[in-house]
Formats: sequence, structure tokens, C-alpha cells
Amino acid sequence: MTRPCDDTSEQGKRAGESPLGRRVDAPRAPDAAVLFPMPRAEGRRRLGLTGPPPFFGFDVWNAYELSWLDPRGKPCIALATCVVPADSATIVESKSLKLYLNSFAGTRFASQETVQATLAQALCAAFGGEVAVALRSHDEGARAGTAALEGDCLDDLPVEIRDYTPTPALLSAAGPVVEESLVCNLLKSNCPVTGQPDWGSVQVRYRGPRIDREGLLRYVVSFREHDDFHEHCVERMFLDIAARCAPERLSVYARYTRRGGIDINPVRTSHPTPPPANVRTPRQ
Repeated sequence: MTRPCDDTSEQGKRAGESPLGRRVDAPRAPDAAVLFPMPRAEGRRRLGLTGPPPFFGFDVWNAYELSWLDPRGKPCIALATCVVPADSATIVESKSLKLYLNSFAGTRFASQETVQATLAQALCAAFGGEVAVALRSHDEGARAGTAALEGDCLDDLPVEIRDYTPTPALLSAAGPVVEESLVCNLLKSNCPVTGQPDWGSVQVRYRGPRIDREGLLRYVVSFREHDDFHEHCVERMFLDIAARCAPERLSVYARYTRRGGIDINPVRTSHPTPPPANVRTPRQ
């Protein structure tokens, strides 16, 4: 992995310039100016957070449509993984990252390492924090395979669903302290700009009073008509579960399916932990 520059200069949100929801011509050469950052603080204020957030974590971005030319003009391809700390100043709109990555397609680079360093420098500045970037070959990606999130799956519980916007009151916990992982593959939320659906799976790891499984399933499904970015959906889940279930330790990890050749996978934890294993689920 490359850990990039020390330059963490902020790129504030440029009102009215977002590439989402409108036609944008792709640049013909790498141009980091197309990256569109948005302050994390804006989404967190909607969650009632005005100071340092009560969680740690990362956003793991996987980009599957990266190509460039070698010095002889022959195309090269790679899978790019970018690990963004949850305390970075901004998030970046995924369409703007797609535009930036596509701008590499007609540019000659001396080596894969040069591509990686170029990406790292641009993303460091756009996210306003340290971003770890790694490139993998097609064969390396194929060997990695897929796997389901670890934990007891809630999907087949015979529950009646009535709520399709986030409803924390569905959550409860009681009884002796347990330590377990619970998984639901029925997560759906919507892009707040385009209204397009975002599909995903979520894993809740915790130590504390036993969480009511039917209530947790209903709660995850209640995001079905909710409009927000992946990162803020996971942060809302973390805050609601922490408040309603009072676990001693908590981790909420979502794996979203890709859109525009990119998947975004946020994890939020009550205690500092390394980034999660970046294993694709079958739907990714």
C-alpha cells in the first residue's frame, strides 16, 4: 500500500458543481480537480453530532474500472482499493471518482507504482486526510474470491415489516451479556441526489445484552426508503444501536454493491481497530 503525501489541504464543497445527476464530460487526462469532496460534518450534523464523533472506523472503496497505458501505449488494468479513515475531513462523490479514474485510460505511465502514487496524492487531498491506496492485478482479484459476511444471518426470520424509514424504536436488548455477530443482506437505501437504490449487506458485531434479532432485522429493513450516503447510513445505525441496546463493544460494517464500477464499504466501531478484511460478498 502507498501512504501518500502530507498535504491535507481541504477542498471545500463547491455549491452547484456536483457531477451527480447531470451530464459531465470525462477529462481526457488525469485531473484531480474533478474530484468532488463534501464535508463529513454536514451529514453528521443531521445525526445530531457537532463535536468529535463517538466512533472510529474506515471507508473501504474498491474501484474495478481502472486502466492506463504503459510506456509503449499498451493498456494495463488493475483493481484499486482505497482505505479512507472515518476522521477524514470529507467524503468524495463516487461519480466524481469514477470520472477521475476514467481519465487515466488514455495516459501513459512509467509503471503501476506511478499510477498508485498519483492516485494516492490526489485522494489524500480530496478526502482531507491520509488515504491508503493499493492496486491489484486481475489475477490477484480473481484469486481473492468472494465470501459471505461472518455471523448468524437474520434474513429468514418470519417477521412482519411496516416501517421503511429508519425507526430506532424497533431496537432492543436484554438479558445476560453475549458476544456475537449478526448479518442481514436485506439492506437498501437510496442515493440522496439521484434517488437510485443502493443495495448492501450489514454485519453487527457486539458484546453486551442480547439484541432482539427480529427487531434488528426490522430496523435494517427500515432504511429501505431512506435517502443518504453509505457512510452516513452506517453511522446512523451505529448511533441507534449504541443508544438503544447499550453494548459494551460495537461494530457496524456494511458492504454495498457497486455502482459505476465502485463499491463503498463503511465500518464504524466503538474502539479503535484495523480496517476490516476486504473480502467481497457474492453480490459484489
